[in-house]
Formats: sequence, C-alpha cells, structure tokens
Amino acid sequence: MDIADRILHLRKARGISQEELAEQVGVSRQAVSKWESAQSTPDIEKIILLSEYFGTTTDYLLKGTEPEKEQKDRQKAMVFAMAGTIINAMGLVAAITIWIERQQYYATGIGIAVMLLGTGIFLAGQITDSAGKARAKYYFLMFNVWILLLIPMTCGYNLLFGLKAGAIGCLAPIPMLVRPAWVFVLFWAAYIGVCAAADLWIRSWYERNGRSIACR
Repeated sequence: MDIADRILHLRKARGISQEELAEQVGVSRQAVSKWESAQSTPDIEKIILLSEYFGTTTDYLLKGTEPEKEQKDRQKAMVFAMAGTIINAMGLVAAITIWIERQQYYATGIGIAVMLLGTGIFLAGQITDSAGKARAKYYFLMFNVWILLLIPMTCGYNLLFGLKAGAIGCLAPIPMLVRPAWVFVLFWAAYIGVCAAADLWIRSWYERNGRSIACR
C-alpha cells in the first residue's frame, strides 16, 4: 500500500467523496483524483492537512507507519474476533458431541448459547475499538458464516424432512440421514453453497465500499 492507496482508504473509510476531501484541504477534485491514482503526490503542507483531517500521522501517510495506539487498537479488535470465533467453534463442537453421546435436544440449545456468547465477545470488540474493527469484522464474518449457519440450517432440514419421514432428532445439531439418501446429500450441497455465496458477497461488499482488508 503506497500513499495513493492510503489516501483512498482513509477517504472511503470516512465515507466522503473526492469533492468533500478537496474542500477540506483546499484543492480541486482533480488534484485528489490524481493523488489517489498515483499521478501526483501532495506536498508537505497538504500531507499535514490530510493527517489532521483524518486523525492520523504524517508518518502513516508518507511511509505507512501506524501510530502505536492504532496498532494496539487493531490488535485488540482481532483478539476479540479470534476469541469469538474460537468460542463459536467450541459451541458447535460441544453441541454435536453432546448429541452424539446423549441424543438430547438440549445439545442444540447449549451450542446456540455458547455461539451467542462468542458472537457477543466479537461485538464487544467492535464497540470498544475503532482502528481495526473493519478488518476484524471481515475475517470474523468470513469464518463464522460456516460455523453459525450449520445448526439453523440443520434444524430446518431435520424439521422439514425428519418429521415427514417420521424420524427422531428433529432438533438435532447434525442432519439426520433420511430416505431418500439424495436429500441428505442435497442438504450438504446447499449448506456449502450458501456459505460460499455468503463469503463471496462479504468480499465483494468490502471491495465495493473500498474497505481495505489487508492493512487496516
């Protein structure tokens, strides 16, 4: 990421147009466009104005060196997201394990309760952090789509086809094998398709809105 990318990222993260940024620093919209396309570089006076407006440092704009506070905030957001993901995964594993061992419906409730806790921890990181929450949210959503959708989709499948077939375990956290067998295969195909489509949508949304994933 060079200075052009950093200016573009900061502007889009602020949610303003090139015209609005140009007004803030006293230049034309064309000048901002040239900065963002690397056709020209702002002089030191404009660098200072940009840093003051975006609440960052000139070192970040010129060299990509982040202020220590922003680095710590970014790490904090990722810690919350990672902790939430781990807890969500533990909730899913616990629900499946309890069901396999005891065949009790409360297994699903336990799994959902634990995943609510994990998601709550992630949201706490989004509330308390400002610098790195976009990046943390991106990775949390990309991974947790696969975790959080399994039990709801499984329960829907079991209720729809399990009741029809007279099978037990309609609220189980894992899909029941019912007849015909192709229905079971169809469930897994649908699950993979929905999760993959959700990941593609999340990535495209970030790209459309100019959210930088790798660095901020």
